[in-house]
Amino acid sequence: MDTATMWLLLFGAVAAALLIAALTRTRFTVQKISVVGVMAALSFVAYEFFRIPFAGGSSFHLGNTFTALTAMLLDGVSGGLAGAIGLALADVIAGDPGYAFTTFILKFIIGLVCGATAHKIFRLGSRSRAQRGPYLAAVTASAFSGLLVNVFTDPLVGYFRDRYIFGQPAEVATIFIKITGGVTLVNSLLSTVCAVVLYLALEPALQRAHLLPKAE
Repeated sequence: MDTATMWLLLFGAVAAALLIAALTRTRFTVQKISVVGVMAALSFVAYEFFRIPFAGGSSFHLGNTFTALTAMLLDGVSGGLAGAIGLALADVIAGDPGYAFTTFILKFIIGLVCGATAHKIFRLGSRSRAQRGPYLAAVTASAFSGLLVNVFTDPLVGYFRDRYIFGQPAEVATIFIKITGGVTLVNSLLSTVCAVVLYLALEPALQRAHLLPKAE
């Protein structure tokens, strides 16, 4: 697939994300945009400067931490955009629009799932911290939900990318999907731990600073 088509696919993914934001009536205040921007930058830094490259184009990194964290602090769309922008930008700078296209989609999905779990199921924003065990379990489940989904979607979407965008033979793409699955699982577990620790530390301070949306 030629480079121009890859760029068109990336722009299409961005347009789809904005459409989802509109359909879900996600409101973007100055404070929320600021938090998303900071988290996108942290995602970029965590991936670009602290990753460990591995076989098949995969790598060990903590960039997904900030996707889950933003989704829990704000909402799913904001979390998805933070991770999608930061990590897709890393791919663009590396000159890989094909990777950027699938990265944008995958990170956006992580944010949507984490946000739905955190705010629709566990309602973290209004949940009492008095019972530490249940609260910690809710935070952990919220963070891990989207990252667990990514363990399955990352290899599958990666297979599609390798076969139909990069034109790899099926045998090679199948080998890489197995490698990617293992690497993604490790990344998800580490990112869950980091997201939980950061959420527990940052959420009270951001609430006091009035940087988080009011719980419904």
